[in-house]
Amino acid sequence: MEYKIGMILNGTITGLQPYGAFVSLSDTIQGLIHVSEVQAGYTKNIHSLLTVGQKVKVQIIDVDEYSKKISLSLRTLETQIQQPNLRRKKYFTNKNKKIGFETLEKELPIWTNEAMNELLEK
Repeated sequence: MEYKIGMILNGTITGLQPYGAFVSLSDTIQGLIHVSEVQAGYTKNIHSLLTVGQKVKVQIIDVDEYSKKISLSLRTLETQIQQPNLRRKKYFTNKNKKIGFETLEKELPIWTNEAMNELLEK
């Protein structure tokens, strides 16, 4: 069978590593699902999502003609895309107070003079 980008196939997970999962597509052909292609968003532990022997439906996203490596994805077949957690931006200071570079502009000449005086005293 000739494998092409975009094909959707059934396979069996044959091995798990921190960087991805190996999938058997036939008796002689294997592909790799990189950890970034397991699900949308961040995957902290691939072992919590996949197990050896599990049957999966995968899509071919790349075929290296030279090395005959097949890259697979589960993420492209997800029907419901997870929305990223949107957090409110936390400011180190109160954003309503009028501080910032204006304060530095006022203080910089004073600091420069203090530093020059210390250097001249030595």
